[in-house]
Amino acid sequence: MKILNSFSLEPAQRQVLEKAGHTVIEEDQLDATTAQQIDVIYGWHAASATVNYDHLQFVQAMSAGVDYLPLADFAKHHVLLANTSGIHAEPIAEYVLGALFTISRGILPAIRAGREMWSLRQERPPMTLLNGLTVVIFGTGHIGSTIASKLHALGLHTIGVSAHGRPAAGFDDVVTDAETKQVISAADIVINALPLTSATKHFYNAEFFAALDRQPIFVNIGRGASVERAALVQALQSQQLRAAVLDVVDPEPLPQTSPLWDMDQVLLTPHISGTVPHLRDQVFKIFNENLQALVSRSQLASHQVDLSRGY
Repeated sequence: MKILNSFSLEPAQRQVLEKAGHTVIEEDQLDATTAQQIDVIYGWHAASATVNYDHLQFVQAMSAGVDYLPLADFAKHHVLLANTSGIHAEPIAEYVLGALFTISRGILPAIRAGREMWSLRQERPPMTLLNGLTVVIFGTGHIGSTIASKLHALGLHTIGVSAHGRPAAGFDDVVTDAETKQVISAADIVINALPLTSATKHFYNAEFFAALDRQPIFVNIGRGASVERAALVQALQSQQLRAAVLDVVDPEPLPQTSPLWDMDQVLLTPHISGTVPHLRDQVFKIFNENLQALVSRSQLASHQVDLSRGY
């Protein structure tokens, strides 16, 4: 197999591939002739799109979400796609815990106040305990389930929302999308862990925020485009939301003119929640097992994406 390396292979990983009889091609070695011969792509950059999809067999993405990839072209040309769903779950769940504590225990106002923080001892910004609150998590896959398990252990009531409504680890209850309005009216915290698809783009819009009754904290660790940014700003300004934690926004970077920068109740981070220790090792393990299965059985071992659904 000719493999286009569009991620980052360690020398030992390259040796594993070459020992198995594969040829690794770097992006700067990709010319018009070679682009026609690529069988597999490891990662994805601009150069990846120049290969011949009729010849291409398999793409290993580096992320859980794959909305940035040409899924329709893959489906048309029968290209197999795998993601890395699951490896980001633990880091993202710990990020969510840290962010929620930062909001609930008055840490964010102290950070924003800087040298004036001591005045907060008199003002006492609103503080709550997470224990006993109700959290509604949209998306009950690896990430949503791991978040739910940690919050459940802290004493929160965990409700999941998914297309299928099937029970999932960490959740007290799981409902379908059709029950969204009923469950968010009781939410103290709303977390977006959905993949980005045509159905989830701008899912969090003015109508969604208008259905909130308890001024919840909104956390987005899914995709920025799932949120209609103007509606989010309005929801914060009108206090439909108590606060927002945004690790993803649309577009990225967030424009300097966005009012979100100056809102005291907003915690912004630069798409870092899914940062995984030893990422290269974890991704390569998934990739190499898939590659071996492709060669021996013409199928993938794990993490295959349903191209019609986008996840």
